[in-house]
Amino acid sequence: MAIAIRRPAEIEAIRVSSQIVAQALNRARSAIKIGLSLLEIDQIVEDYIRSCDARPAFKGLYGFSHSACISLNSVVIHGVPTDYRLQEGDIVGIDVGVEKNGWYGDAAITVGVGKITSKDQELISASKEVLLGAIEQIEEGMHFKELSALLESLIKSYGFVPLLDYCGHGIGRKPHEDPQIPNYLTYGKAKSGEKIKNGMVFCIEPMLCQKSGKPKILADGWSVISEDGLNTSHYEHTIALINGRAEILSKE
Repeated sequence: MAIAIRRPAEIEAIRVSSQIVAQALNRARSAIKIGLSLLEIDQIVEDYIRSCDARPAFKGLYGFSHSACISLNSVVIHGVPTDYRLQEGDIVGIDVGVEKNGWYGDAAITVGVGKITSKDQELISASKEVLLGAIEQIEEGMHFKELSALLESLIKSYGFVPLLDYCGHGIGRKPHEDPQIPNYLTYGKAKSGEKIKNGMVFCIEPMLCQKSGKPKILADGWSVISEDGLNTSHYEHTIALINGRAEILSKE
């Protein structure tokens, strides 16, 4: 596993792409309302990205058809936008990637539509708090496996479980680079394997399920749900290790 160490100028280039991601997500969040279609959300995202002279990184990636992954209710990641119109009580995950000048950024949010259940609010809040809580504890010299163990511990502390078989990732010249960062300790000891170093840039993305973390892919070939069929939540940031600490590049 070769994890890139980025120079300051390269990190700033990734920050530019990540800031476009953040603003695209902000515009999508602001537009969320009853009656808005998933395709309309996707168009809002794409229009903003292109207005920044950038490219939607997900469009065409591995054959994906749209600019944003839009995941409704029980879909945790990789949801395909459709003409479905949002209804009161829905929750919707929006995952956006951007490429500008050969550098990539990536982030995701989950948003409630109108009045949502208290359980769904807990789910959304937990995924965001897990993400921010883990980022606060990252420091140079920490093992990536320690980070995975930390994410798992935080997710379970809120009463939820991590989605299995999917993970965070490095990012830079490609949308997905080494390392892979599961939201749970996969094998071995936490204090083993690659360590986090200054200049590394990667994405952390807790994917929370309610009862089972076992994934199931729907008939569209993309949308991932938990086998329990219950609602899920997903948050993501692109971060860089600068002066020994994690800095969020995709922060609004």
